Amino acid sequence: MSVRTLTHLQRLEAESIHILREVVAEAEKPVMLYSVGKDSAVMLHLAKKAFYPAPPPFPLLHVDTTWKFRAMYELRDKAAREAGMELLVYHNPEAMERGINPFDHGSLHTDMWKTEGLKQALDLYGFDAAFGGARRDEEKSRAKERVFSFRSANHRWDPKNQRPELWHLYNARKTKGESMRVFPISNWTELDIWQYIHLEGIEIVPLYFSAPRPTVKRDGLILMVDDDRFPLKPGETPQMRSIRFRTLG
Repeated sequence: MSVRTLTHLQRLEAESIHILREVVAEAEKPVMLYSVGKDSAVMLHLAKKAFYPAPPPFPLLHVDTTWKFRAMYELRDKAAREAGMELLVYHNPEAMERGINPFDHGSLHTDMWKTEGLKQALDLYGFDAAFGGARRDEEKSRAKERVFSFRSANHRWDPKNQRPELWHLYNARKTKGESMRVFPISNWTELDIWQYIHLEGIEIVPLYFSAPRPTVKRDGLILMVDDDRFPLKPGETPQMRSIRFRTLG
């Protein structure tokens, strides 16, 4: 098949597979971050294709907040098992000890569990390259991100210290202590993701699809009551509503 006959999605797929293989060839200890969202599902599917018939030669890392929905935990374990990959689950011990939660701590919940938790996990296991599912179309800060995004020994990102990626050529050389965040689906759009999921029959969390679920209304929001982790306020009674989630992970 010539390059000219490739569809838009086939070109994106080929580019992502090239990036995955390039990192495995050059990095000492790569890992794939897995948040159980739709982008993670596509990235994992691409990794399975890139190294078939062998399993991907790196583990999955889930930086857990303990507050994911039950359906996400179920799919996480199933996906890792079916891919034949080691699943590493990390919890920030300080966030665990302080009982940081999304109801009482706002943005601190994300900072402690996800941001700091990821840094701790990368340091603990010594990974020098981490595949992530970020896309350039998501927000302005990600629009200027390189595919190979270098971090200092303290995991700091300096936009002035990134490398050109002309003609899809990537420089993976690192100085001592540096690490890379690598984004194989950086050039995909949300529409590309959904079309690829449909085309390839990729399993994703059923919460993306509308269904009757127990919910409460609070501060102008409709919140799903997944289990007894959800603290109900006085007078709140869960009601069944047909809802879906636009984003998960």
